[in-house]
Amino acid sequence: MADVKISAEIRKEFGKGSARRARRQDKIPGVIYGHRTDPVHVLLPSYDLMMALKNPNVLITLDVEGRKELVIPKAVQREILVNRLVHVDLLVVKSGEQVHVDVPVHIEGDLAPGQHVTEQMLTTVPVVAEATHLPEYVVASVEGLGGGDHVLAKDLKLPAGTTLDVDDNEVVISISTAQAAEPRAGEGEGAEEA
Repeated sequence: MADVKISAEIRKEFGKGSARRARRQDKIPGVIYGHRTDPVHVLLPSYDLMMALKNPNVLITLDVEGRKELVIPKAVQREILVNRLVHVDLLVVKSGEQVHVDVPVHIEGDLAPGQHVTEQMLTTVPVVAEATHLPEYVVASVEGLGGGDHVLAKDLKLPAGTTLDVDDNEVVISISTAQAAEPRAGEGEGAEEA
């Protein structure tokens, strides 16, 4: 899990106009909340935040005008067409605290010989883990599996201290046998020559 340090400033102006002005100055509006404290509205450097968010469940040490907070991103808003950051919600966490997060599922291993199709039903799974030891991903092994086989949530390889927050029998990956394409009329052997 990545640990990133970012400096932020208190946001003093609100509304769409001030948010647009902030983004033109390469600052992203955000809010920090959690642990029964009042929400704090901040502005974060766009580039630093964008680089931090490339890591799933990144732990950010946020310096808010001299006050340090450990936070994780809880909600990230983007402009869909240009994939530009618009706003971020940051949850305050403490060392030793258990938090609920979604982590990506990485597929590893080789399928059994033959023509198979792998369908990933869940690209992320919810887990509970210690706030300062959040996993970057969990592993789903498809080693030796063939048509009709499934990888269930309980089959995922979880790091120590991480537990699933989903039904054990939830299907994560489904494997089916590929169907051979049937020749269309007029194709293949036996087709009459024109």
